[in-house]
Amino acid sequence: MNEQDTEPMSLDELAAEADEMEAAGEGAFEEIAALEAERDEFKDKFMRALADAENMRKRADRDRREAENYGGSKLARDLLPVYDNMRRALKSKDEVEGDANAALLEGVELTMRELLNVFKKHGIEPIVPEVGDKFDPQVHQAMFEAPVPGTKTGDILEVMAEGFMLHDRLLRPAQVGVSSMPAS
Repeated sequence: MNEQDTEPMSLDELAAEADEMEAAGEGAFEEIAALEAERDEFKDKFMRALADAENMRKRADRDRREAENYGGSKLARDLLPVYDNMRRALKSKDEVEGDANAALLEGVELTMRELLNVFKKHGIEPIVPEVGDKFDPQVHQAMFEAPVPGTKTGDILEVMAEGFMLHDRLLRPAQVGVSSMPAS
């Protein structure tokens, strides 16, 4: 008595059931394809977001370095006249006599040395052209031109003020007088 309670299916019923299963399978394949497309879209968005985050990190790092190196440029520029005045005071030491003035000048020399040490610590380097050097418009500013015999056009005749670089940027050009003697 092991008979099954269900009757055997006819060929038409089996064919209809196969069609239903095939249709259900096609729906599953379409669903899988849609899920794969969505996955690929999310992966693309993730990779773009990752690249954007990396670019932002690099940009922030570059901005931080620039702020570190050049953030004090306004203060440095404001300190340059102090340097100029101290340089003038030291140049006048040959004209000054007396022990009281000698002590004062020694103090100015020590202060000047300390100022130069602070400049160096913060990446400020002087541009010190010499008389006879060639004029370079990248780091020099011509204050006057004069035809001086025995010189060539573009030779520096006089240095009025030293220039300064802040790391790799020009803080102030050296102010110079330049020969305009034409070639003979």
